[in-house]
Amino acid sequence: MAARRAITGQKYTNLWDRIRAGFRLPPMRGPLVTQYEEWFEHNPRYVEGMLERANLYLYQIVQAVQKRHMPMEIALLPAIESGYSPNAYSSAGAIGLWQIEPSTGGLWGLKDNWWYSGARDVVASTNAALDYLQALHNQFHSWNLALAAYNCGAGMVQWAIDNNKAKGLGTHYRELRLPLQTEHYVPKLMAFVNIVRDPAKFGLRLRDIPNSPYFVRVNTGGQISLSVVARLADMSLNQLAAINPGLKHWATAPNGPYTVLVPVATKAALLEGLSQLPPQDRMQWARHIVIPGNTISGIAQEYGVSIHAIMTTNHLHGSFLRVGQRLLIPVAGRRLVVPAQGGVYTVAPGDTLSGIAQQYGVPITTLMAVNNLRGPYLQVGEVLRIPVASNA
Repeated sequence: MAARRAITGQKYTNLWDRIRAGFRLPPMRGPLVTQYEEWFEHNPRYVEGMLERANLYLYQIVQAVQKRHMPMEIALLPAIESGYSPNAYSSAGAIGLWQIEPSTGGLWGLKDNWWYSGARDVVASTNAALDYLQALHNQFHSWNLALAAYNCGAGMVQWAIDNNKAKGLGTHYRELRLPLQTEHYVPKLMAFVNIVRDPAKFGLRLRDIPNSPYFVRVNTGGQISLSVVARLADMSLNQLAAINPGLKHWATAPNGPYTVLVPVATKAALLEGLSQLPPQDRMQWARHIVIPGNTISGIAQEYGVSIHAIMTTNHLHGSFLRVGQRLLIPVAGRRLVVPAQGGVYTVAPGDTLSGIAQQYGVPITTLMAVNNLRGPYLQVGEVLRIPVASNA
């Protein structure tokens, strides 16, 4: 029982207290640490917005860190990597809370297909990132070196160590010559650790986060749209999508897994609703009748879905289509038919504001106004509100 309490940190009601109690790394000082402390101190609105996002995910991250007996400073790393945004996307292709690159994600078991992104999945990406960090620590026997390697790669850190050894120099983190970004990386994290350790010192206040799970995993028993789950759980679609960012098109895959994360308080209502849900009401579909000249690739491009999604959904084993054949096209979240009250759209790679506006027959200026956009640039994973197209 004592071990169980240690893992869950039950003696703390505020998650921040539990995090502080788990700090193990030696405090770091220096000009770079001070620079980033001052940056956080002078940008309280940024810190507040970041921690509002963290409120959804931080308990799960803390649980995973403590289960591995890692320093609790590691739970704050997403603050530096992504600002606790699972939809963060870097120019180098790094994705999610932990900014995992596709090649790294594949090495640590993260799946990626048309339906699902493991790098954006809050639970899967956390487990992969912590496994990777633990492996780096096992290699370098230093958390500072493991963190540096997480940023610039184990090969770069090993090269710096070997280079110093050849020159008769020390091989501790502070003594290595690393890329400039990496030299700033650990000090930036340690600056945020100092903020969390004593926020009042920097004129900041961290809003309490309950030391209890925010979400729980539910097996829905079959492919289902998040919009249906949201209705059954009596919650907003955006709120549900925020804790299921790994579902690229706001639906589970046809062949599973069929699990979704929902707030703990909504689990009972969802299970009750699922028990009464007719099978045909589980997904949003477009119904396409094949006409002369249609091809699977052409239909996929028309609806903005993958060839694989169409073939899987319709149990097709080849590319042959028959004129008059009826196909079901999964459109949950990716290409919604805008209902009378409007709808939502998740930005995918290659999307442009003008293309989305044309797709839904909405003026660009209206789309920008509804979503408080100041320019035409979009971020992959961003959720846009789509107003009703005018008939005028």
